[in-house]
Amino acid sequence: MIPLDDTVLQALLIAVVALPLLGAAAALLPAPPGLRGRSPEQAVLRHGVTVTGAVLVLAVLLALGFDHDRPGTMQAETNADWIPALGVRLHLGTDGVSLPLLVLTALLSFLCALHCYAKRPPGPGPKGLVALLLLLECGTLATFAVLDLVLFFLAFETVLVPMYFLIARWGGAGRGPAAWKFVLYTLLGSVVLLLGLLVLGLNAGTFDMVRLAQAHGTGLSHTTQVIAALAIGIGLAVKAPMWPLHSWLPDAHTAAPTVGSVLLAGVLLKMGTYGFVRILLPGVPEGAHTFAPYLAAFAVAGILYGSLVCLALARRGAKGDLKRLIAYSSVGHMGFVLLGIATLTRTGVNGALYANLAHGLITGLLFFLVGAVKDRTGTGDLDALAGTTGGALYGRAPRLGGLLAFGAVASLGLPGLAGFWGELLALLGAYHPAPGLSRSAFLVFLALGALGTLLTAGYLLQVVRRVCMGDPAEVRPEALATVPDMRAHEFAAWTPLVVLTLVAGLWPGALLGLMEPAVQNLLPGVAR
Repeated sequence: MIPLDDTVLQALLIAVVALPLLGAAAALLPAPPGLRGRSPEQAVLRHGVTVTGAVLVLAVLLALGFDHDRPGTMQAETNADWIPALGVRLHLGTDGVSLPLLVLTALLSFLCALHCYAKRPPGPGPKGLVALLLLLECGTLATFAVLDLVLFFLAFETVLVPMYFLIARWGGAGRGPAAWKFVLYTLLGSVVLLLGLLVLGLNAGTFDMVRLAQAHGTGLSHTTQVIAALAIGIGLAVKAPMWPLHSWLPDAHTAAPTVGSVLLAGVLLKMGTYGFVRILLPGVPEGAHTFAPYLAAFAVAGILYGSLVCLALARRGAKGDLKRLIAYSSVGHMGFVLLGIATLTRTGVNGALYANLAHGLITGLLFFLVGAVKDRTGTGDLDALAGTTGGALYGRAPRLGGLLAFGAVASLGLPGLAGFWGELLALLGAYHPAPGLSRSAFLVFLALGALGTLLTAGYLLQVVRRVCMGDPAEVRPEALATVPDMRAHEFAAWTPLVVLTLVAGLWPGALLGLMEPAVQNLLPGVAR
């Protein structure tokens, strides 16, 4: 690691958050005269790669300069007055919980910009596309960096506008209704979230998230905590998404362009679960304890529901869309994250955070791969894919088929890959939930969650068999055309995700050692 002065760390964090916003504004400016004759479209796409690449470098430097001996301490803090009359401050900082999410966001944003440079999604010109991607990156990074409830809400809402336009303007079939459904669901959830944040901040006398975590509900009545927890929980659950508030997600994923799906699954879903850990659990612990069994029940319902829908989509003759299947799989995977949070234990919450990051890496990779398969074959329909590829992605595009199989087995939680540890720790947390929670109920949740892992393996292996290996009964001899294999830009974009999935699976202690002290500070007296 590189020891850096705290002033340098502050500057790095501010730059990480502000640079995408400045880059978005610059992307909308007219091209300099010297570039107008040299493909201005490519110039603005290169601008997106340059800005997101610079943000990634800064995020990596921030991670290297972070004091890993004190991961539970808030570092790189900036704390200045913004609206003194309301007690709102420009408060930024990072610890072992938020730092991995900052790096993940910067990485996926860079890979998406690289993907757009190599293959721009069909739609309007690239200026709007690049500006929206950078604004989306800015809002997401700010969500993980800010430490004031009002700033958190503003950053949380900032991402809605660019994601809406990415789906509505650059999406595929059904993009209009899907974009409206996305924005209406999330806006309604945001209204409830804002009410909950105001109840918490006004009654606690501060909007500062660090002070709220240190107070751990002191001075808040039980009724206030329950009301705040309910409102904040519903608002965050929509974004997570938690069953049954998930119905916007499959439509949004199916209609979104590849980069939209990658960022939606890899980054935006993490904002809701991050809010549970950063705000709800430490800020209103009694309210969290009251609703924990219900959260766990909804989480397990989501695990089973998502898995059963995926099984139905994967069967022959179902006309299931591969992007839609992965979207429903996200409902199940995020169910494990919510189950870990609901245990109110350090084991469970660490598992939830680990599963959060693993899902971002693995599902981001899967959406890149599905986009590549759809570009080559012209369809995402599983029945059509089984015939179009002749059941021979392994033979006709071995690297593409092998990576798709790798992403599938990583998603099902194969030991040795990143997806395994988060689900295991979430289930272990349910085996010994926090004091005061019904252990018998959580044992039932554990058993149902374990059943969900078996169902997940069932539908993902079915996808691998049909798309990569093939079923002779589905092969159409006239469709046995060569499928182009992985290209150079795809190799560059996907390799980091594969490597990090392997590293996180083989060396979980590095990430858990970073998160554990921060989680312990957020859950004093509750977690074990």
